[in-house]
Amino acid sequence: MWKLMDCAITQSDKLKLIEFISSSDMYTCGKKVEEFENKWSEWLGCKHSLFVTSGSTANLLLLASIKELYNIPNGSKVLVPACTWVTNVSPVFQIGLEPVFCDINLDNYSFDTDNLPDDDIKIVFITHLLGLNAPMEKIKKKYPNAIFIEDICESHGITDEYGRKRGNGTGSTFSFYYGHHMTTIEGGMISTDNDELFQLMKLKRSHGMARHLLPENYEKTISKYPNIDPKFLFLTDGYNFRNTELNAVIGIEQLKRLDESIKIRKRNYDRFMLLLLKYETFFHVPRYDPYNSSFSLPFVCKDATFKSKLTSILDELKIEYRPIVSGNLLIHPFLDKWKDSVKTPNANILNDGGVYIGNSQFVSVEMIDKAFEHIKRICQ
Repeated sequence: MWKLMDCAITQSDKLKLIEFISSSDMYTCGKKVEEFENKWSEWLGCKHSLFVTSGSTANLLLLASIKELYNIPNGSKVLVPACTWVTNVSPVFQIGLEPVFCDINLDNYSFDTDNLPDDDIKIVFITHLLGLNAPMEKIKKKYPNAIFIEDICESHGITDEYGRKRGNGTGSTFSFYYGHHMTTIEGGMISTDNDELFQLMKLKRSHGMARHLLPENYEKTISKYPNIDPKFLFLTDGYNFRNTELNAVIGIEQLKRLDESIKIRKRNYDRFMLLLLKYETFFHVPRYDPYNSSFSLPFVCKDATFKSKLTSILDELKIEYRPIVSGNLLIHPFLDKWKDSVKTPNANILNDGGVYIGNSQFVSVEMIDKAFEHIKRICQ
């Protein structure tokens, strides 16, 4: 069976975890979490990283902190694509901001840059979907004064055309869920080059408590509130999004293998694209992205009948498949308020014709070749 993702936690990961549990009595957020954060920052090439409970809580914490730091008023507009994960959009209205939806393109499943809205956009929330580059530079020209943040939850190691890893800047989020490039079972990371934003997120991650201030700011800050015990001094509203030492131990080990996993994913993506191009009569083929960090292998069929034939082949070969992320988010009940806010012909094509199959270090070129031998039958 070709799964969406096989278990990526190795025996050596388990032994490291057993060794840690046996030698420590401290399992909540502590030194191992900080070590993992530092190693992640070094790998990504950013100043600061914060380990949290999931990619979804990373999105919420990043958006809430940006809103507070930059004094962004309620009702301010945040640009989001019609196809992304639900927790890229939900935090926008959960914290009192207004999502502005834009259709996607079929080259990389990001914003349709020919139809970007003319609204006063305060924040642009980019998603590098399925490990493909969003056209960030073109979008920045449209909104030069907006704050740009990036969801890279399923695209670890994706780079720009100069070989620089995406995710350096104001803020970016990553997921370490079971099915992603690397896993901490559940977990996520926020990365930033902004010192103030990092400090605020660190507070908000743990209830807003002053004791999570950076050491250089602690004494000066608590001296302003002499009548409050600094152990329970709350400087801002917050959450409990702390992750554990146990998840961090797994993350440190997984990170050692991440570059090799990305290399295999890229090799598989190259082979998939080479074969898919032979059948562009039947599929909407995305533009080839040499800087990808492929999460999955997408098929977007040009008609419903062919999609039915494709999924029958995948079922026959015992290849797991899923809709491409959410399909068109604007058809889902939780976004009824915005369902008629924009026309989304490309998101509808993706929704109606799209499925993806797994890509990972457990997928081989031979598996891809075999799948296309059967796909060839229905194309003929």
